[in-house]
Amino acid sequence: MTTPETVYSELRQVFDPEIPVNIVDLGLIYDVQVEDTVCKIQMTLTSQACPEARTIPEVMQRRVEALDGIDVCQIELVWEPMWTPHRISPEGRKILGIEELPPPPGGDDPVTPQVDKS
Repeated sequence: MTTPETVYSELRQVFDPEIPVNIVDLGLIYDVQVEDTVCKIQMTLTSQACPEARTIPEVMQRRVEALDGIDVCQIELVWEPMWTPHRISPEGRKILGIEELPPPPGGDDPVTPQVDKS
């Protein structure tokens, strides 16, 4: 059976063509749920004007639906909470050469869900 961790692993193979960091480490994936043969993903983009707004979800859907045990991948694109660079994982920040970020508005530092990276 496919697990959310398996889906996260597969999504690490998907990149925003403009940024050399996968969409999980970029902080675009907010939630992954797997029930029977259906995978539900809640995600965002770096901006509402993202030129890859159609392509990234299409690639995600193809890859996830190719996983053993998944027949349908439903992707919900959300704009709240808004994406900020604070959502980039430590690995992603290292790739981008980001050493420090100023405190986020509101003081909370959102984090990318920590899942098995295998």
